[in-house]
Amino acid sequence: MKGYFITGTDTGVGKTLCAAGLLEAFKQQGKTTIAMKPVASGCEETSEGLRNEDALLLMQHMTAEASYEEVNPYTFVPPMAPHLAAVREGLTINSEPLVKQARQLSDRADCIVIEGAGGWLAPLNETQSFADLAKQFEIPVILVVGIRLGCLNHALLTVENMQQRDVCIAGWIANAGLPETDDCMDIEENIASLVSRIAAPLLGTVPQIADKNIVKIASLLDVSSL
Repeated sequence: MKGYFITGTDTGVGKTLCAAGLLEAFKQQGKTTIAMKPVASGCEETSEGLRNEDALLLMQHMTAEASYEEVNPYTFVPPMAPHLAAVREGLTINSEPLVKQARQLSDRADCIVIEGAGGWLAPLNETQSFADLAKQFEIPVILVVGIRLGCLNHALLTVENMQQRDVCIAGWIANAGLPETDDCMDIEENIASLVSRIAAPLLGTVPQIADKNIVKIASLLDVSSL
């Protein structure tokens, strides 16, 4: 497959906005794109079935055609860790059909952007994590770092685990637009600390964007090295 797996240092660090921004940036390069959100919890009942707002946003910014069910195969209502939501429904999330689905989708576009759920080591099922799933996809990983208190530790631990798993880290994105970003913290110093410690390139810094303008986010990302 040609594409990238988008993960984060934690849940709620802006993976979806950054993934949508990457889709938009690749589109501006003239590439056809397709997205996948393999597993999503916190879905809402609609007349068309369960829908997840993150998956819907990704679909808005991809250029190739795919049904909702192809983009988001596993959907769960409870807003909790997906493996726990699956247990509540008597299900086990199986990685093999997800890998097969991703390969089928990638055949329709120049680039596939796959967004995980939660952080890098969030459980997928009783024996696997999203890190294991990313490894099965066999595509480079892009890490979204939420710039807030504790981000240095979270980012460096995540990168260390990726290196132990022999994962290709294509780059990372600093999301400084989180509501909980401390006004007292020096954002630039924290980002500089990570730049000096992470070998992969910093693809961009996303500030607070009130209207979540994906085109604006895309303009802040340098994907020329990808």
